[in-house]
Amino acid sequence: MGDPGVMPPLLSTCSNTPPNMAITVDIDLGYEFNVKAPIKEVFDVLSDVPTSVSHFPKVDKLTDLGDGIYQWEMEKVGTAQVNIQTVYASKYVSNRAKGTVDWTPVKDIGNAQVGGNWRIKDQKGATAITLTIQGQVMVPLPGLMKMVVGPVVEGEFEELVETYVDNLIDRFGGEV
Repeated sequence: MGDPGVMPPLLSTCSNTPPNMAITVDIDLGYEFNVKAPIKEVFDVLSDVPTSVSHFPKVDKLTDLGDGIYQWEMEKVGTAQVNIQTVYASKYVSNRAKGTVDWTPVKDIGNAQVGGNWRIKDQKGATAITLTIQGQVMVPLPGLMKMVVGPVVEGEFEELVETYVDNLIDRFGGEV
């Protein structure tokens, strides 16, 4: 690996990274908010993955793999020499009658596993929305870096999701 005092450049994914050279960062986020838009409009946007994802920041590419499976490729973060790109796929299932959109991780695609759900309920004059996201992001770095890198990765993911929620609130006419 060269000089032990020099950190090797990060890989785009962990597929070529030895297991002892990867950090797993757990993600567990939850949001609840009410919007002005009617439930039908909210469900139509959130259950249509490309439309919903169009409000998520820093998505480089979304690929429809068929059968409700979408592969997310986030923009690379870091420098030209040292960077990481989060890639993952999830299978989406929506149920209008229950007001749910669920997604589960697809194994063996990318360097992350992400699942979650939307819960959408009609309130008088508003629509109540709950977003839950759980996941793991594998970062190709030595385990000793986890205490430093883990909080940075968690914070970046949380910031992206908060911007996504803010963008959706704007799309749905604001909070109630």
